[in-house]
Amino acid sequence: MNLDDPRAQRSRARLRTTILELAAVKDPAEITMSEVAKHADVNRATVYQHFPDVDALVTDAMEEAVTHVARAAALCPLDAPRNEVPQPLNDVFQHVTDNAALYRRMLGPQGSALFVARLRERLTMELVTSFREGRRPAGFDDVPDAVHAAYLAGALIGVIATWVTEDTPVSAPTAALAFWRLFQH
Repeated sequence: MNLDDPRAQRSRARLRTTILELAAVKDPAEITMSEVAKHADVNRATVYQHFPDVDALVTDAMEEAVTHVARAAALCPLDAPRNEVPQPLNDVFQHVTDNAALYRRMLGPQGSALFVARLRERLTMELVTSFREGRRPAGFDDVPDAVHAAYLAGALIGVIATWVTEDTPVSAPTAALAFWRLFQH
């Protein structure tokens, strides 16, 4: 299959849109490839030509969101005051709020392990790049960049997953402030 072919691109776009719509209202583990095909109005074989399973499709569809979250997190300034959340971090929490149903399903107990792994990988990569460009908090020279980045990525994902799956979550600004205060220690 040629991914540059406009027909393939249209099919992939339709499949991405469909899976995000389905995942917003149904646990990804319960979504079948047949269901995706039906809702996307394509043949089931077409779905399998592009993606091996639902997890791969969801992860691919969420790539733009993953990139947005990772880049915004890596842009946080090091010198922001403890009680003033950097705008990129506010943007991350607002993005999650705007897409809460989807993130709740993706990061909840029945969510997508592949999505979580991809999010962690992208966050870690963006943070390592940021650290190597001189944007690393002071006092961690004895910790390898990748280890420090993985620690922060895991912490951010853990906080977001807990926050978005709570029965009565606090507001995005409150959650962002709590994470920022933890991050600075």
